Amino acid sequence: MTGTEVVVVDACRSAIGKRKGSLKDVQSPDMLGDVLRGLFDRTSLDPALVGQVVAGCVSQVGQQAGNVVRNAWLAAGLPLEVGASTVHSQCGSSQQATTLAHGLVASGLVDIAVAAGVESMDQIPMGSSTDPKFGTGRNERYTEHYEVTTQFEGAERIAEAWGLSRLDLEEYAFLAQQRAARSIAEGRFQSQIVPINAPVTDDEGKVVGHKPYTTDEALRPTTLEGLAKLKTNLPDRPGGAKHTAGTSSQIADGASAVLLMTAAKAEQLGLTPRARLVRSVLVGSDPVKMLTGPIPATQKLLADTGLSIDDIDTFEVNEAFAAVVLAWQKELGADIEKVNVNGGAIPFGHPLGASGGILITRLVNELERSGGRYGLVTMCCGGGLGTGTIIERI
Repeated sequence: MTGTEVVVVDACRSAIGKRKGSLKDVQSPDMLGDVLRGLFDRTSLDPALVGQVVAGCVSQVGQQAGNVVRNAWLAAGLPLEVGASTVHSQCGSSQQATTLAHGLVASGLVDIAVAAGVESMDQIPMGSSTDPKFGTGRNERYTEHYEVTTQFEGAERIAEAWGLSRLDLEEYAFLAQQRAARSIAEGRFQSQIVPINAPVTDDEGKVVGHKPYTTDEALRPTTLEGLAKLKTNLPDRPGGAKHTAGTSSQIADGASAVLLMTAAKAEQLGLTPRARLVRSVLVGSDPVKMLTGPIPATQKLLADTGLSIDDIDTFEVNEAFAAVVLAWQKELGADIEKVNVNGGAIPFGHPLGASGGILITRLVNELERSGGRYGLVTMCCGGGLGTGTIIERI
């Protein structure tokens, strides 16, 4: 643990837009800019006091290229003197942004940092930054060491390795949808959502106005019988496949932001911290199964802090695929009643670069709602990585 206490003063996010939904016409810099501006409106902090901004984004091309967080910051009218950088750790990008911001504050390089993330998967489809005419990262030398697989294949191999049936996956997805519907019905997320200025179009697609977008919209009516009828993601896979669209994360749009500073700085500014960052990690994992990273990330977090799995009151394990969560749960022995208690990326969607910050935002709020002390966020990442963060409610 670090000697300097790093605290979360606030965390917020956009509502998550479903594929071809309310955020489909909002450009990424505008979406992230609205969330960043909202963060300072909520806290009344002078943004000029921020030392650095670090944001995650996966498909860094077009409107998400050229250091999207710097462009979003300036487009939101925030102070030009504040530096910003965009990082890419696949699906864990904004959680890794939080880890880097944590390190900047803990080391004393800055007193205040913002960690953020954004992804418009409608406007910048997944894979847009991979153009074969420029070559591939997993080239011939890579294949001398590792088999090249996809995330879909990795999820299937995880299900096989941990003995998970299609019914296991579907029962978890059904539970996630039920939990999400309950959280929406009870209004658990409203205090954490910053409005996004979304365009309204007519039947011909012409913009006729704007309205604030504030409601997660990707939930869909789900039954076990309905899930059982869906075709698998890899219908031609030798040996069969188990995951379907119903047991996989949804394509989505969204943005997030987390305000970090030293405890001493928060006291000096008269700000009340909501949580303390205990430990943050990024670890490597098997790049063939690819999505097992949450297991070693969690193991390292617990080893580094001396906490046990039973000491953690609430977990956010990104629901990239149902098998990722269930394999993690079987390996770590976590109580499923503590895992993704408000639903995750299966019902709500997974806006790649924003999801880490969204999960941290949810976790801070859930610890406050439930009265828990410790919370843990972990995510799998393409290429075989795992991100992890433990926070403590103050």
